[in-house]
This record gives sequence, structure tokens and C-alpha cells, in this order.
Amino acid sequence: MKTLSTNIATTVMATTVLSVAALINAANPAQAITFKFNWEGDAGYSAAGTFSYDETTAPTIITESGSGATDYLQSLSVSFYDPSDTFLGTYNTVAGGVSESSFFKFNFDTATKTLFGDFDIAGGTGVIGEYFFQGKIGESLRLYKDVDQVSTSILLDQNSGSISVSPVPEPFTLLGVGTALGFGASFKKKLAKSTKKEHETA
Repeated sequence: MKTLSTNIATTVMATTVLSVAALINAANPAQAITFKFNWEGDAGYSAAGTFSYDETTAPTIITESGSGATDYLQSLSVSFYDPSDTFLGTYNTVAGGVSESSFFKFNFDTATKTLFGDFDIAGGTGVIGEYFFQGKIGESLRLYKDVDQVSTSILLDQNSGSISVSPVPEPFTLLGVGTALGFGASFKKKLAKSTKKEHETA
């Protein structure tokens, strides 16, 4: 009888945990989805950034280029680091659905969650000494540093076009899971105490 009671309580706990997580996430439906990307050059320079778009309106293929209002991309920022991991700078190429670079190029497959084709981010603001990152996914990606906005820029690093992309967990999803796990842990402690008392009085 005690075993049956314990099993029922465990089932109730599991069901409640899932329900709490579902309710929290249902109350906050996903719209903007964010991805992070990472790149490392052959000489040790690296780039790390994020981009986001509204998944409820975005098509299978997102293609953006040039300055001004974007079609679907809401944001894109990237930071660069030298081989010793010293921070070089951050560029918000797209902010609030507006690109600041006339050289901007971006192609993303929302179905396969992969970048492809021409890629040109950072720089493009006319600031002497700025960094910019360009090339073609799967072929060659290069990190440059501007000299004086006139002369040929300095090539700092490059690789064969490899760049990794992965989704960033949504805050409310993490909140839902965290709350559910916290509730589950609390329920489990109470269940353990209750079971202990049953054994002591048996």
C-alpha cells in the first residue's frame, strides 16, 4: 500500500512538473529566435556573435544585403579577438532591424539552421582602423583590419569557410524548466519526509 502511495505521488510530481513548465512557456509564446555563431581562423583570431529574427514571419531562406531596413533580420552583432583572446571590438551590424553597413551580406536557411553563401559583417561604418569579416561560407572567410579607409586593408586571419551556428535557449524556456525543476525538487523532499514518517510509524 505504501509503495502504491509512493508511486502515485511520484506520478503526480512528474505530471505537475511538466504542467508548470508548459504553462509558463505557453504564457510566453516564442517570436524572436536568436542564434550564436563562432569562427576561428588558422592563425588563432576568432569571432563570436549573435543574430535574431522573428520566426513567425521569416521565410525558409533569409537573404539580407546593404544598409538600411532589413527584411527579416532583427539584430546581428559580432566581437573579434586576437590569438591571445584579447578583445578587439564589437560591431552591431544590424540593430532594431536596420543595417549600418552598405557592404552587409547575410544568408541563412531557417530550416537547416545554417549560414551559406556570401557573408560580410562588421566594418562598413567609415571608421579608420575598423575590423570587418567577409567571404563565402564553405570556401573562405577572412578577417581584415582597415588602415585608412583608402589603402588596401590588412588581412589578419582566414580559414576554409567554416563557421558554427547554434540556437540560443529562450529565456522563458529556461525559466519554465528552472521553475519546474525547482518545484520538483521541493516536492521530492516533501515526499521523502512523508515516506520516512510512514516507515517510523509502521
